[in-house]
Amino acid sequence: MSKVIAVFGAGTGLGASVARRFGREGFRVALVARRERRLDALVEQLAVAGIEAAGFTADLSRPAEVPALVARIRGRFGRVDVVEYGPFSTEQSLIPAAEMDAAALEEAIPMFLLTPVEVVRAVLPEWTERGDGAFLLTTGVTAVCPMPRLSGLAPVGAAARNYLHSLHGELAEAGIYAGTLSVGATIDRSELSALIAKAGTSTGSTTEFPLVDPDDLAEQYWDMYTKRDRIEQLYPQPQNV
Repeated sequence: MSKVIAVFGAGTGLGASVARRFGREGFRVALVARRERRLDALVEQLAVAGIEAAGFTADLSRPAEVPALVARIRGRFGRVDVVEYGPFSTEQSLIPAAEMDAAALEEAIPMFLLTPVEVVRAVLPEWTERGDGAFLLTTGVTAVCPMPRLSGLAPVGAAARNYLHSLHGELAEAGIYAGTLSVGATIDRSELSALIAKAGTSTGSTTEFPLVDPDDLAEQYWDMYTKRDRIEQLYPQPQNV
């Protein structure tokens, strides 16, 4: 039975590229996102490329619903071998820390910290029994390298990164890999890049960050998954790191 990757937060940017990259290696793909129409379109695109995929609608801000969601994925594919967790909302913003309030952080905690923890809990028994599995967590570079005036939800991402590093240290000897890709860029073909372009930004990137091809990010993930030689990858590499 061929392996399965579950892409949580599957969108037109990184999620689609990760699905295609792993799909080219024979993985079947479970796509998780809120909007059924977008999922159906991505499933069709992958089918044209010869990749078996199925969509699963879910609200990732509801961690209590994760066990049932993973059960649905397992019911369709029979197994889950790799998870890539990288949801993104166009409502996110990199605002100054001095302007952040508790309500904004509290709203972000379920999707960006609690739900990934519940996803791991849901798949870990299967991975432990098999002696193999991989959890790939996408964060922003500000979770690794704090930047004045660009805080936003970085404190929540930093907490998830802390969890990821501890998870890797506990599970690596059991054959289970945990790695995080911290992105310091606007991702091309994503909803955010489309909004930036619509707003009239000539370069298609933010003032602070360059524009990157999500296929390049997916390649980073494939390299991390296959080599398992590092817990964390920053892309592009910040100049001050």
